[in-house]
Amino acid sequence: MGELPRPDSPVTLPTYADNAAIANGLEPETGATLKVFNWTAYINRAVVRNFEKRYKCKVEITTFNTQEDALAKLNTGDLQFDVFVPTVDVLSSLVAAKQVRPLNHGYIPNIHQAWDFFQNPFYDQGWRYTVPYTIYTTGIAWRNDHVSGSPDQLENPWSFLWQEQYRGKVAILDDYRESIGLGLMYNGETDLNTPDVEKLTAAEQALLNLAKLTSVHIDNNDYTNIPSGQMWIHHAWSGDIAAAEYYMPKGVSVDTVSYWFPRNGRGPVNNDTMVVLAGGKCPVLAHLFLNYFLDVDNVIENISYNGYMQPIHGVTGPRLVKEKLLPPNLTTTVVLESDFPRGLRELQISASARQVWQQDWLNVSRGV
Repeated sequence: MGELPRPDSPVTLPTYADNAAIANGLEPETGATLKVFNWTAYINRAVVRNFEKRYKCKVEITTFNTQEDALAKLNTGDLQFDVFVPTVDVLSSLVAAKQVRPLNHGYIPNIHQAWDFFQNPFYDQGWRYTVPYTIYTTGIAWRNDHVSGSPDQLENPWSFLWQEQYRGKVAILDDYRESIGLGLMYNGETDLNTPDVEKLTAAEQALLNLAKLTSVHIDNNDYTNIPSGQMWIHHAWSGDIAAAEYYMPKGVSVDTVSYWFPRNGRGPVNNDTMVVLAGGKCPVLAHLFLNYFLDVDNVIENISYNGYMQPIHGVTGPRLVKEKLLPPNLTTTVVLESDFPRGLRELQISASARQVWQQDWLNVSRGV
């Protein structure tokens, strides 16, 4: 598999003669349908419609709920998408399988609107294959009108989920990296890429104990289940909770929603990417789509729907609050450039380690 990308060990992804970038100066495909494969509720269709008007095309969005489901569908070879939104830990395998096309930077001038870190990321030096999409932390959301206290008041803040009195109202994310990572952090570990079988087994046991204690739910519906009150405590992504206001029941204030992430920044902080898939029929439009979602005005409009910040100059917490895109009580969801060097990253792990992580997660899922 080669060297694992790390902030202190950056990686330049290989290119292949039989998987070349598109040529310069090509016109966008005419009368075409651009096919996008994306997470559920993860893009503002109003921005997509504006893209359609500008480039006189159609955009067809197919969604997935977990990265594992998405990769399984891509690996069948039966689906031909143009644009995909992967996490950084799977990039090397996508490149090795020649599933993603190298980028022609000439079509993506808006990359210069991105934070410097993302113009030459350690996981894709020279941004050969990726542009950044969203940035987010992973923390804990709760309904403060049903749950007393906050994680900060506990000696072990992550233990906030392990509260028996909220049985049936606690949920963790349906993501093996995030939730096994939660078990690790509950146990005081900070290496969210560890191959250590003993530590991973202990993380699994912590989650099984959580299931026994709270009858925990597993889902990625934090963005609806916390606002609705279906769940009172949810392991959560910051962007999902930033958008809570749009999902609140009538008459219920968004002030009842809280989000916690470690004040010292020592929690999960990650980003998703956009890539152009090699099997797509509209590679020029795909490049233009990536470029479109790096423009600050389009980014602000995108955030107005999905809540997820993007690492673009001019996108700040104060601006989002001022433009009423973020409730003042949820500024804890804001991701700062300084969060990345101090935060805990979930990165590519070896095939053998991945097998252990996935088996532990399977054991947890079966035990719920």
